[in-house]
Amino acid sequence: MSIGSNSPEDERPFEDVSEAAHPSIGRALQQARIAAGLTVDDVSTATRVRIAIVHAIEADDFTPCGGDVYARGHIRTLARAVRLDPAPLMEQYDAAHGGRPAPTPAAPMFEAERIRPERRGPNWTAAMVAAIVAVVGFVGFTAFKGDDGTTDVADDTTPSTSAPAKPTPKTDKPVDEKPEPSDSAIAAAPQDKVTVQVTATDGKSWIFAKDHNGRMLFDGLLKQGESQTFQDSEKVNLVLGDAGAVELHVNGKKIDDDFKPGAVERLTYTKGDPQAG
Repeated sequence: MSIGSNSPEDERPFEDVSEAAHPSIGRALQQARIAAGLTVDDVSTATRVRIAIVHAIEADDFTPCGGDVYARGHIRTLARAVRLDPAPLMEQYDAAHGGRPAPTPAAPMFEAERIRPERRGPNWTAAMVAAIVAVVGFVGFTAFKGDDGTTDVADDTTPSTSAPAKPTPKTDKPVDEKPEPSDSAIAAAPQDKVTVQVTATDGKSWIFAKDHNGRMLFDGLLKQGESQTFQDSEKVNLVLGDAGAVELHVNGKKIDDDFKPGAVERLTYTKGDPQAG
């Protein structure tokens, strides 16, 4: 039997009464996935965690993860994908595997900073004293020459008639930054792009979005009242964890759908009028 063709109903394991009150990490993830109506293939596609590793974690085998750091990351990612709070699972993993790794002590860094020689700046006080002495000497010399009948320096000074310097025009052009799509961008969606806005109106929903190159645009939980806007030159691919809880606007138009609460939907939208692929 192929691993990739399973369904949530085929994966319900034998109920163990001893695990009912406090299930293991893998058991809790598996139950939440089945309750969400997702297969192992669905979770693997959404999280990019390999199918073999998903199966191993649900069997409480963390060896294929490659270490505690990767195991903790996979547990957190899978928990979010099946709409499960990862915090209790992380505490349960830490208790069974010796706790989180201790942080590197910062004492040597502070010692190095403390013994580093302090850079001295220029002696501005001495410079100011020297300037004052020079000015006083010049004023005394000028006054002495004026009393002696010679022409005062100020009398020979011709007023400057040169035109004031023109300000140099600023030639630096501002960087053309590409703003994030907003509600106004949805209202006036460009014809050469596809613009999709997802809003959680009736609850929270897990959302996964990618562009036409397969690059991930968003992967996370959208709480009620929150929204995300995605834009691409060709198409936007969506996976809605709870399609009944969200509202879609595609290329400036609202999508009238009949998605049921809790339904998982895979959608693709392209340029032009909104059409689900």
